[in-house]
Amino acid sequence: MGRKRKGRDISGWLVVDKPAGITSTAVVNKVRWALAAKKAGHAGTLDPEATGVLAVALGEATKTVPYITDAMKAYRFTVRLGQATNTDDAEGEVIASSDERPSDDQIKEALHQFVGDIMQVPPQFSAVKIDGERAYKRARDGEEMELAARPLWVEELIMLERPDADHVTLEMTCGKGGYVRSIARDLGQALGCHGHVRELRRIWSGPFEVEDGLSIEEIDALAKTPELDAKLLPIEVGLADLPEVTCPPESVTRLRNGNPAVVIASDVEYGEECWASLNGTPIAVGRFKAGELHPSRVFVEAD
Repeated sequence: MGRKRKGRDISGWLVVDKPAGITSTAVVNKVRWALAAKKAGHAGTLDPEATGVLAVALGEATKTVPYITDAMKAYRFTVRLGQATNTDDAEGEVIASSDERPSDDQIKEALHQFVGDIMQVPPQFSAVKIDGERAYKRARDGEEMELAARPLWVEELIMLERPDADHVTLEMTCGKGGYVRSIARDLGQALGCHGHVRELRRIWSGPFEVEDGLSIEEIDALAKTPELDAKLLPIEVGLADLPEVTCPPESVTRLRNGNPAVVIASDVEYGEECWASLNGTPIAVGRFKAGELHPSRVFVEAD
């Protein structure tokens, strides 16, 4: 029999403005400690040197993590032109350099090829698995791998400013699975000058905005207090991209037991994924079929 996990059964979302120099896992551990929570996880890893929105799910909110992972996200980042690194960011070793520097117009023109449905090769130093092993582990051993290109939807990629000849600041809105480091690398190649990410900040992720994020210092200051509990956003924020249906009281028990039950819906297509609520409280997520919700995830009622 497994050891029972210690902590409170507390559920909701806490938005963190992640600082540079700390892993996403370390942020989750900090939040779990500060809220004395039994269960926590994050929606979308940020590299250790990246900053910005890291949405941490607690308790029952962890069941909505896939919907935030799949949601659109926006990044603001600075590309260092003239240098390629083995990690495609400033943490790596310079492996190629060039004295060529593109004009602003050349950069803007090159950005068009990275918008829409594109194929993107992940960085060598990435969490992609190859034969069950993370690519970054092999890369640390000096192995050079042929990583398969992956599809990515890029909604927008625009140039914000050109601080100097060596740097350009961009903003990208994209779907799931995008590597900003790959964009910087491939843009440098397209411009014939090489490039890597110098700074990276996630400014929003699904419904979560960086302006609403707490700093690590604020989390430390409010740890184990009701004031930090009050910062939690409700579970259903993580379901913002799904349509909502209403659950009659008599359907609650059936849904929470994982069984199909009658729901009240409007503008929901047959087979569409949606979530059912009772008085605004999420009961289950599932597929709508012939007036019933067929649950795939159910939310446990708070004690």
